[in-house]
Amino acid sequence: MTNVPADLKYSKTHEWVREDGDGNITVGVTDHAQELLGDLVFVELPEVGGEVAAEGECGVVESVKAASDLYSPVAGTVVEVNETLADAPEIINEDPYQGGWVFRLAPADATAITELMDADDYMAFVAAEEH
Repeated sequence: MTNVPADLKYSKTHEWVREDGDGNITVGVTDHAQELLGDLVFVELPEVGGEVAAEGECGVVESVKAASDLYSPVAGTVVEVNETLADAPEIINEDPYQGGWVFRLAPADATAITELMDADDYMAFVAAEEH
């Protein structure tokens, strides 16, 4: 099984969410998703200041195998993006939960992340998808 940190929340579209402690959240691509995609070659980041809808498309990750949309796990305003990914998208492959974060969001509803999956639920979801 891929790496699924217990302190994060997860979406059905394979994004992870970490509460930052300042009211904002950080969003990235799960280890499982980056493994399926393979070597990433391009990341289209959302626009800082842009509004994103819950489960709405907000960017793209492209690998040598495929392109996949990025989705925002919750609604809110993008407050920061990981500019490093523009020149080094492979960081998501190497370190999806730390250096490979994609964007930070000020959620429209701070309680919305409680509706996301915890690590155990996400592992069960991934296992069910594979069968």
